[in-house]
Amino acid sequence: MPLQRRLPKFGFKNINRVEYKAINLSTLQALADAKGYEKIGLEEMSAAGFISKKQMVKILGNGELTAKLTVEANAFSASAVKAIEAVGGTVVKL
Repeated sequence: MPLQRRLPKFGFKNINRVEYKAINLSTLQALADAKGYEKIGLEEMSAAGFISKKQMVKILGNGELTAKLTVEANAFSASAVKAIEAVGGTVVKL
């Protein structure tokens, strides 16, 4: 039996992959309403229990944002940036 048939098949695991915790705009709006935040960063999300301290965060554009917020995160989707800036907020990429 040839060697390529004797060995088991395994998939490819990318060692350079960056895994983000996804947070939607609706979650940010609920957090701003509940706590009265004007600036939401990794510390506020960690204190609310959405992420752990070591996780990287990506803000997604699902939901509606009505509060003017300054949002700090590791990554943003294009629709999230557009929605945050449409209500007068600012985006800070860490």
